Amino acid sequence: MSALALDDVTVSYDGVRAVAEVSLALPRGEVLAVLGPSGCGKSTLLRAIAGLELLESGRVLFDGADLARVPTYRRGFAMMFQDGQLFSHLSVAANVAYPLRLRATPRAQAARRVSELLDLVGLPGYDRRDPATLSGGERQRVALARALAGDPRLLLLDEPLSALDGPLRERLATELRAILQATGTTAMCVTHDHDEAYSLADRLAVMRAGRVIQEGPIASVWRAPVDTETALFLGYARVLADKAAMTFRERVPIDALRATGDGGPRSAATRPAPAIALRRSALSVADRGPLSGTVTSARATPEVVRLIVEIAGIGEVDAVAPLRRRGASGVVEAGPAVGAEVHLAVDTTRLAVISTSLD
Repeated sequence: MSALALDDVTVSYDGVRAVAEVSLALPRGEVLAVLGPSGCGKSTLLRAIAGLELLESGRVLFDGADLARVPTYRRGFAMMFQDGQLFSHLSVAANVAYPLRLRATPRAQAARRVSELLDLVGLPGYDRRDPATLSGGERQRVALARALAGDPRLLLLDEPLSALDGPLRERLATELRAILQATGTTAMCVTHDHDEAYSLADRLAVMRAGRVIQEGPIASVWRAPVDTETALFLGYARVLADKAAMTFRERVPIDALRATGDGGPRSAATRPAPAIALRRSALSVADRGPLSGTVTSARATPEVVRLIVEIAGIGEVDAVAPLRRRGASGVVEAGPAVGAEVHLAVDTTRLAVISTSLD
């Protein structure tokens, strides 16, 4: 039995559906990321699970029990927000201890628990610090420690790292994942950042316009986006359809890939020319390769040269070329120039077969 189960959950505001007939299941000890653009309904869904929004229809269940008549404070859930929402007038230790104080936990026991949690989140010795003196990453660590203090049955994370800059966000996402695994915490995170979702979660649900478009283990969703919009949102740079997809498949050996709309293999015969989603790094310049074309755009970055290549029968595709360094001085050459003819190798682990027909 899943720890959390949503059964056709619908939430409306003034007759407009913000969440429409969402059904999801989250096994105990796993992390689910609900991924979608701003305004898709993901935060409303999180609040409905917490009991902060009334359901128009459907059910929220935990351990098989319907929570319809259970108020927020009795659900045993904890929430963590993007800005931490620490109490500015309390010390770090007092912030972390707040859920314990509400439970009337004995002072000595609470102090031990606070110390354990600060060690867990990498902030030993921060007990007496003022939240105003902390960095953004440190505040989020304190917020996580506070959320875990009450041993929640479910941790709900609302864009927990979105206020942080890129490198810090990436590092904290990895650390947060490790902490959730170490504590065996069942968690649901809503985010618009697919890198954050991949770093944190075991399972992924993609939301659009109030509905869950696709859900499943992260690897399954990543390898077989349900439609073009989902593929592009997940970070694929370009989608080939119709004749372009057929030509690509004729030239590139990708028979191992199959459309997987329901999470299981589907015979290629049911879709003779599925669309192909390509990451920017799926195609790379090589001495040999199944594809060849003409460079129409070239832009050097600190790591690679990003190209657009026109291929007969396929059209424009994104590709990369390595930066070349010349001589002892290490002068960087930008790689193939516009107008150059190039061969392209294909990394099939960086492309996906879209499982439904294009509109």
